[in-house]
Amino acid sequence: RPAPAVLGEGGLGTGAEREREVLHLCLFVEANLIREPLVVFVCATTGQGDPPDNMKNFWRFIFRKNLPSTSLCQMDFAVLGLGDSSYAKFNFVAKKLHRRLLQLGASALLPICLGDDQHELGPDATIDPWLGDLWEKVLELYPVPIDLPVIPHGVPLPSKFTLQFLPEAPNPSSKESCLAISDSLGPPSESQPFLAPMVTNQRVTGPSHFQDVRLIEFDITDSGISFAAGDVVLIQPSNSAAHIQQFCHVLGLDPSQCFVLQPREPDVPCPPGLPQPCSVWQLVSQYLDMASVPRRSFFELLACLSPHELEREKLLELSSAQGQEDLCEYCSRPRRTILEVLCDFPHTAGAIPPDYLLDLIPQIRPRAFSIASSLLVHPRRLQILVAVVQYRTRLKEPRRGLCSSWLASLDPKKGPVQVPLWVRPGGLAFPETPDTPVIMVGPGTGVAPFRAAVQERVAQGQTGNFLFFGCRWRDQDFYWGDEWQELEKRGCLTLVTAFSREQTYPCYLQGQKVYVQHRLRELGPLVWELLDHRGAYFYLAGNAKYMPTDVMEALMSIFQEEGGLSHPNAATYLARLQRTLRFQTETWA
Repeated sequence: RPAPAVLGEGGLGTGAEREREVLHLCLFVEANLIREPLVVFVCATTGQGDPPDNMKNFWRFIFRKNLPSTSLCQMDFAVLGLGDSSYAKFNFVAKKLHRRLLQLGASALLPICLGDDQHELGPDATIDPWLGDLWEKVLELYPVPIDLPVIPHGVPLPSKFTLQFLPEAPNPSSKESCLAISDSLGPPSESQPFLAPMVTNQRVTGPSHFQDVRLIEFDITDSGISFAAGDVVLIQPSNSAAHIQQFCHVLGLDPSQCFVLQPREPDVPCPPGLPQPCSVWQLVSQYLDMASVPRRSFFELLACLSPHELEREKLLELSSAQGQEDLCEYCSRPRRTILEVLCDFPHTAGAIPPDYLLDLIPQIRPRAFSIASSLLVHPRRLQILVAVVQYRTRLKEPRRGLCSSWLASLDPKKGPVQVPLWVRPGGLAFPETPDTPVIMVGPGTGVAPFRAAVQERVAQGQTGNFLFFGCRWRDQDFYWGDEWQELEKRGCLTLVTAFSREQTYPCYLQGQKVYVQHRLRELGPLVWELLDHRGAYFYLAGNAKYMPTDVMEALMSIFQEEGGLSHPNAATYLARLQRTLRFQTETWA
């Protein structure tokens, strides 16, 4: 029997409390896990090859050195990794877990599956055949009892929740965006975010620049929020009013109607953040991610719910294994949203039972942004740098990022604006010793965490701050240019710039675009001196597509040319920097 194990999501305390909690966790896991004959692990990778937050306690346990090599000899297992091959540590956690389970005596039912979000057909391209093999193995070990009927294909499972609509008159405040936040003594979190007043929302790119980038500041007075350089803020966005109205129209919903959400099973909790009772407007505004691109499971369930023969036939085709290329052409490539799909299947959309809304449409997930300010310089304030996502595909309407577009639409000059947010540790940790230099490479909006770091380090009297910044034009997207130059005049910062569309670098060929990796190579002797002789830390933040690889290639070249290392020794040197956290990255796709 596949045995899901929930091992806890809470953070650990400190000192003796932490030791007791770890001990209790280990005893719990050991007592339960060793008795499981079959476990399927599904895991993602975060940061620099780190496990997700809700896996960290289990991770500490499973890698305890005192676990016997026969700990899991009774267990059969399978590991499914969910990853993105544009990141250097692709499915690192799944691979490491698979090896560790084998070390502890467990038996793999089949090879590890590495789902890749970058695949043209999405993770399903590898997961589909793997699932077929998995169930074949499982049913060999645990055949379905003869007296247990199989659910026929095309019959949906019962919905997870029921919506019990209330007969009262519509609530006049139902359209207000008010998250259900209970009183808490702890710091803000996903279940209890802080409604931060937005203070400013300023465009910082020039009027002729192709991209709208915003510097947004929040007031966090009395929030209990504290953060350091390298931390991130998570923001819970909402759907636009126009999309909410369109969604309700297509599905025939009354946005002002109120309901109480009831789980069908006794141990299933209601989604955090939704008030009880809740209005349809609140549900659609704050919870249902209708702006996301639907996955195959969406079409499978929608086909089960469709009463329209032609639409159901097309939905079945798109959800079938043979129809994945058509699904990719219809949805993935043009980035068609759930709302647009529902508009394309109006008979089906109008017949969707409200009880199935939470099964059909995923929850809006919070978006993480690097914090771009220090509390030492801006007390009671939190700043972020936001690139507003907008691009075109073959569809008529431009594609827009939900959170960035929502944030850009908010104007505190027209009235009070509150944004639900909370803070968590990020993937960058800076040295506390005052004489340790830091090299920061942050092209574009990747410079945001380094602004917080420079502000914090300068306020603490730490020297040796080296910033490599790259953008297109000095007068269009040179974020905080005046601030950097003032710090440079004061001797607090060494600034190296790369303006890729300006021909201001005589040592390069005419027409050659100059990026941060070129400036690193140009200053190779300095970079080697800082890393090898002065123990500097190296940080990299920005887009994950090409830049990280180009920067690492530049570093490899520097190690070979300035340090006299062979290519294998240069790779070993870089790996040692990564292992000792003297090379850290924070990148995004």
